[in-house]
Amino acid sequence: MKHKKILVYDTTLRDGMQGIEVNYTLEDKIQIAHMLDEMHIDYIEGGFPLSNSKELEFFRRVKNEKFEHAKIVSFGSTRRPGRRASEDPNIAALIDAETDVVTIVGKTWKAHVEQVLNTTPSENVNMFSDSIAYLKSRGKEVIVDYEHFFDGFKDDAQYALKLLEMGTREGADALILCDTNGGTMPNEVTDILRSLPLEKLAPVGVHFHNDCGTADSNSLLSVLEGVVHVQGTINGWGERSGNANLCVIVPNICLKTDFTTAMCSRLKRLTSLSRYISEKANIIPDKRQPYVGEAAFSHKAGQHADVISKAARLMEHIDGSVVGNERRIILSELAGKSTIVRKMSRYGDFSKNSRSVRQLLDILKSKENFGYEYEAAEASFDLLIRKHIDKYSSLFELNNYHLESYKTGDVRSKTVGRIFLTHNGKQIMGAGVGFGPVETLDMAIRDALLPFQPFLEKIHLIDYRVRVLNPEAATASKVRVFVTSTDHERTWDTVGVSENIIEASWEALVDSFDYYYNNFVLENGRE
Repeated sequence: MKHKKILVYDTTLRDGMQGIEVNYTLEDKIQIAHMLDEMHIDYIEGGFPLSNSKELEFFRRVKNEKFEHAKIVSFGSTRRPGRRASEDPNIAALIDAETDVVTIVGKTWKAHVEQVLNTTPSENVNMFSDSIAYLKSRGKEVIVDYEHFFDGFKDDAQYALKLLEMGTREGADALILCDTNGGTMPNEVTDILRSLPLEKLAPVGVHFHNDCGTADSNSLLSVLEGVVHVQGTINGWGERSGNANLCVIVPNICLKTDFTTAMCSRLKRLTSLSRYISEKANIIPDKRQPYVGEAAFSHKAGQHADVISKAARLMEHIDGSVVGNERRIILSELAGKSTIVRKMSRYGDFSKNSRSVRQLLDILKSKENFGYEYEAAEASFDLLIRKHIDKYSSLFELNNYHLESYKTGDVRSKTVGRIFLTHNGKQIMGAGVGFGPVETLDMAIRDALLPFQPFLEKIHLIDYRVRVLNPEAATASKVRVFVTSTDHERTWDTVGVSENIIEASWEALVDSFDYYYNNFVLENGRE
């Protein structure tokens, strides 16, 4: 029986945004907050209201939004040295944000107190005390982040403990031990937590960074040692190497320990949440991420696929559907007939010794010998199956396309394209102007087909990758092109191969549209 509930605090919208390549618009932040709330995250840290106008506007906007479960948190620091908390602009900004919960961060490591804040350890204690007491007097739930706690504790354990005891006396609602440099090892975390009088302190939580690759392990160890509050970000994004990853920590708590969180009842949403936030940041999802990554429940070797068909639990630590993910049997030169049969099973009953399976395996190996790779392009392989068993419908027939690139002076080059297609027996034309030929072809196809196939509006290309297969051939080399597409609910990958990079790109692009058309338009009767 689950015997203790762990509170989950998400800082994707503040600490997560400090990661490289991560940025959100104001609308993105509002939408992400609602997605986090639907996941039943307990606390959503919205940002630092004093940092810029976008953060301030977020708190103005979010006051009028309704949240089912989560509490919105504004973030700031303790008062500055030598002034009263009631007169400090940072504290005033937290009050003005009008959130019920505030988080204040203060220094725990004496070296930072003396060299960064340029004040004394005793004044730093007063800064904590005054800030907590004032915010509590204003009716706030106060969470205190003890910055560099683990480094500070190793430097002067008595001083670090004094700060925790003071926070407890002043009525702080949670004391968060932060590994700000991300350098604390798991054995150190265990030793330090065991030395703390947790039963005499306000509820204790942890906030780990991942500079040593141990943030998730440290967070889980902390739960096992008695902390009741865990902070992290979706996908583990954050400063430098990132933060503790809630997409790993939460399912581990729910599925691998005797503890629970409010999120445990919503785990089926976890994979879509991870990918939604990646899309908002315009970052390609990490395929190898535990639990929510595309590879997390993927099997490549034919022997593995055969075992999966008999007893999946022997090859997977959980059923991927528990976290909203799905099993993938990957096509490659290692694939056997069992893999082919599994891929074909959605279209009927096929045995390993059937002629269709043998022929498709031969086609697969012939294609891979030419340069195709279906391991990372299962949508293209699905079309290969459909064509082989006569369950394929072409979205259009190409008559011809024309591309012309031009450049004037120092202006960036552009490409003009025209395309002539046959759709449902009708001749149609489309045109586009883009920076590159692939973008232009995509625009021209949409221009021609959108009046007849509005589903194309939903599809977006989110990744484009090129691999040279025989570099010794120099400019005559064969290339393999992968395209990743999304409709905001799912992603799929397609492949093309040719000595002509435009032709290879065209093939992958058309496969992307054809895959969606066959699987989600025709099958659902929405043509």
